[in-house]
Amino acid sequence: MRVFYDFHLHSCLSPCGSDDMTPNNLVNMACLLGYDVIALTDHNSCLNTPAAVQVGQKAGVLVIPGMELCTREEAHVVCLFPNVGAAMEFNRYVAAHGHGHRNRPEIFGEQWIMDENDSIVGKEESLLLDAADIGAGEAADKARSLGGTAFPAHVDRSSYSVISSLGSLPEEAKFTAVEISRRGDVRQVLKANPELNGKLLLFDSDAHRLEDMPEPRAWLELPEKTPECLISVLNGERETVSGNG
Repeated sequence: MRVFYDFHLHSCLSPCGSDDMTPNNLVNMACLLGYDVIALTDHNSCLNTPAAVQVGQKAGVLVIPGMELCTREEAHVVCLFPNVGAAMEFNRYVAAHGHGHRNRPEIFGEQWIMDENDSIVGKEESLLLDAADIGAGEAADKARSLGGTAFPAHVDRSSYSVISSLGSLPEEAKFTAVEISRRGDVRQVLKANPELNGKLLLFDSDAHRLEDMPEPRAWLELPEKTPECLISVLNGERETVSGNG
């Protein structure tokens, strides 16, 4: 089964995320664009994933609960989970290792928490852009211990990527998939970073606004459209065929 995906999307909970990126708006935009599977990956928080998963069930879009974690090394790692319970357990783990700096809404915007009807049920007071006191390898291990997966975000960028921060992929993280920016030059990235050869290459939007959500191009072949199947593929436990365009 070929599924079109975007595993890196932000809601209005993320700093600098548009207030229009509500659970209903982003999931239904994904539906209109033709995505089969998306992941909600707010910065350092999973608190809007319960609502997005519920909306996805109604819209017919599989929503994977996730997070874009800023690690101790100032690198971004996307963590995905098989269900909301596992995501919320990871959320508690990250919150316990945060620095607790308060958000400044006048600079970064409000960090809204919403329900499945897009009603505001709270806001996150701690700044979600801060690096957590969790290493990239630790994050990957914790995600996998909860039945999930982890992969380094936008490895081709010059900032907030595992490669720009560490120089290469940390062996202890055992990453089997990596994300390249949607418009990234794959040949150039692989030439500059030969250790990425043989990894599953993912292409996501990292959209913070509705207008930044592009028409689907990247796809994977999955035996079945379930979170567990997807996670097993991203963990290298099942083979797949993939493409981008």
